[in-house]
Amino acid sequence: MPQRLLVIEDEPTLARLLSYNLTQEGHDVTVEDHGSSGYNRASSQEFDLILLDLMLPGMNGLEILSKLRSSGVKTPVIILTAKNGENEVVQGLKLGADDYITKPFGVSELLARVDAVLRRVTGVEETRPVEREDDSRIVLGELEIYPEKYEVLLSGQSINLRPKEFEVLLYLAKKPGVVLTRDDLMNAVWGFDYIGGQRTVDVHVSSLRKKLELDPETVHIDSIRGVGYKLVAGKKKVHQ
Repeated sequence: MPQRLLVIEDEPTLARLLSYNLTQEGHDVTVEDHGSSGYNRASSQEFDLILLDLMLPGMNGLEILSKLRSSGVKTPVIILTAKNGENEVVQGLKLGADDYITKPFGVSELLARVDAVLRRVTGVEETRPVEREDDSRIVLGELEIYPEKYEVLLSGQSINLRPKEFEVLLYLAKKPGVVLTRDDLMNAVWGFDYIGGQRTVDVHVSSLRKKLELDPETVHIDSIRGVGYKLVAGKKKVHQ
């Protein structure tokens, strides 16, 4: 069954290139060239993946992404950004983008990233129902994680996490006190075929830390310089 892809890109030549190559791969592609119409389409129809340019007329890509996530749309998003757009990339990842690609890019790289994101999404959907009963709840101090429901409670209060934030926290919580490298987290959460850099891990951990500040005395994420991260129950240490 073909995957439904939405391309929101206002540069006509690039939009045609994307549409042609993605269609050749067997995908069902819809193109929008304006921010507002792109948002309306993304929020009102079901898609398997959105390719989202950041510089758009009417409503920019970050605005679109923010509004989609705020309204509960969890469709995977790959953002298309300019070569000098590192700040926009970081902001996009924090808002819930699944990956990014920097212009100019090759067709092979684009297709590889699209394929990788679609495989990761399919894999999560397939494995969720086979959670073992004894894995239905993880408790670490005042932190409670319910893998089957993608729910997190801290000191009895619900913590709203994006899907990738949840998966990072879950992986850390399954090995409390154990230092996990960025590669460990990258492979476990994004998959071995993920093309993006380790900066993606750092952004998600940073966001998680802010959300865990509700009760830092009971659980927190420590950085081990040059190595990675670990989830710790107990009083938060001061980092040098």
